[in-house]
Amino acid sequence: MTPAPPRRTQAAPHRTGRPAREAPHRPDDRRRTFPALAPRPGKDGFATSWWGDAWVDALEDTALDPARLTRGRAYAGRGHVDAITVTPGRVVAYVHGSRPRPYRAEIRLRTLGDDDWERLLDTAAARPDHIAALLDKDVPHALASAADLLPAPGDLIPDCSCPDDGFPCKHAAALCYQTARILDEDPFVLFLMRGRGEQEILAELTRRNAARSAAEHARRRAAPTGHHADDGDDTAPVLATVRARDVLAPRARPPLPPPLPAPPQPGRPPVYPQAAGAPDPLALDLLAGEAAARAHTTLRTGRDPVGGLNLWQDAVRLAAAHPGSGLTASTRTLYTALARADGRTPTDLARAVAAWRQGGLAGLAALEEEWDPPAGPFDRARPALAAADFPHFRPRRNRLSTPSLQLRLGRDGLWYGYESDPGRDDWWPRGTPDEDPVGALTTLLGR
Repeated sequence: MTPAPPRRTQAAPHRTGRPAREAPHRPDDRRRTFPALAPRPGKDGFATSWWGDAWVDALEDTALDPARLTRGRAYAGRGHVDAITVTPGRVVAYVHGSRPRPYRAEIRLRTLGDDDWERLLDTAAARPDHIAALLDKDVPHALASAADLLPAPGDLIPDCSCPDDGFPCKHAAALCYQTARILDEDPFVLFLMRGRGEQEILAELTRRNAARSAAEHARRRAAPTGHHADDGDDTAPVLATVRARDVLAPRARPPLPPPLPAPPQPGRPPVYPQAAGAPDPLALDLLAGEAAARAHTTLRTGRDPVGGLNLWQDAVRLAAAHPGSGLTASTRTLYTALARADGRTPTDLARAVAAWRQGGLAGLAALEEEWDPPAGPFDRARPALAAADFPHFRPRRNRLSTPSLQLRLGRDGLWYGYESDPGRDDWWPRGTPDEDPVGALTTLLGR
């Protein structure tokens, strides 16, 4: 006997616990409308991403009548679904059926609470690869697991103005299949369904990233640094009035006064205002800061610090010197422009920036170069790791790997730590390089 479908009732709006006064701040960001999608005749699959498949699976695992799903899939494939509007906890569209007047179909789901959002945002901000994936319209598995971001069977509640009592009816099923196509193109729609818009999420990630950068900067400033003393006389000799004949007469010249000591750090450029027709303030700030840093280094060392870098290395250096990880609109534009200059993607640049911040030019070389190290430190690394009770590592050229951890021996003799989600082969620099592989791995694991 087929079980009776659940009776559909008008559900009360889900309360997320967010203060009511915050709602007017981003009205457009919390309501998005997507135009009707083009028909896809003969296409059975409506999702190409793993999170889009999870959305479709949640509907199909809940459905009581597979025949209605088949008709809904056909409706979606023929383009019967009009523009789709997404708001927190709700997806709505008009779907054309057998009658001239379309039906109003709706999919409801639970929004996340504040604790869930805090856990999800903290997880995203803790790793640059998660941030880079979101900016590339990808959802890491580990991030989706931090909170109930993906719907489970029973989470999706369909509703429709048609007289059909199916759960779901073919019109709601068609809406759900078309929604999977929208999720493929923009996974931030999934976040919006759960309660927060893209700009709000990026603003929160920017704030967390800035707080982490400020804390790291404070730790660096608190570390002891060298002091430069200047014991020489920096005043020019005072010459008495003399006759021209005496001045022109051959004589030994006094030594020049010693140069003024170099400042401990380059000065900060002024704040450039935003004005119509004026150059981009971010570009001006970057150019002025870059000129000051290069001049300061040249003054103290006598050499240009970037004279030997190629185009890609200099682009990575510029991006690494700029705070943040390409989160705001201005820094995303910067990352995109720098990456495009060398034919790379913003994700390539974000990964290279993480390597540069880990070990400078040598760290970038460890990211991009595989080589065959001579016998010696590399051969002794595996027994040392085994003696320290670390997992079994598989060697390949200058790399030792497990499914989620990796150590790379750089040409500078340091071991660089890397991390990846298991099975993805998507390695990101983590931790602090060390001459000892056990020390590098201990730093990577936070022990």
